[in-house]
Amino acid sequence: MACHCNIPEKQVPREFTSKEKSDIRTLMRFVEVYCREKHVLEKSPFTFNKVDVKLIRRKDLVLCRECTKLLRYGLTMRLKCPHDPKPMCKKCATQCYKGQYRSKIREIMKFSGIYLVKRGRLDMLYHYLK
Repeated sequence: MACHCNIPEKQVPREFTSKEKSDIRTLMRFVEVYCREKHVLEKSPFTFNKVDVKLIRRKDLVLCRECTKLLRYGLTMRLKCPHDPKPMCKKCATQCYKGQYRSKIREIMKFSGIYLVKRGRLDMLYHYLK
C-alpha cells in the first residue's frame, strides 16, 4: 500500500538497527578525524538524504568536499550491505568498495584508528586485534 503523505516514498526514514547505527557512527567519526587532521580545504556541514545525521550523532559533522563524497559512498555501501550479520569489511568476501574508494577508506581507517588509539580510545585497539 502506498503512503498518502506528502513525503516521497524513498525519503521516508527507516529505522536503523543498533549495529547499523554503530557502524554509521564509527564511519562518520573516522572520516571526521581524517578530514580534520589532513585537510585544510573549505569545509561545509555534512548532509545525506538517506540518513538523518542528527539521529545518529549529536554534533554537526563538517567535512571537505572530498571527504563528503567518500562518506556518502561509504554510507550508501553500508546501507546496501546484503550480509546479516554484517562482517568487517576487510574480512568480507563481497568487496563493495570499488577502485579509489577502497584504497582511500583503508587509508582513512588506518590513520584514524591509530590516531584514536594514541589518544586513549582502547576500544579501537580491540577492533584491530579482531
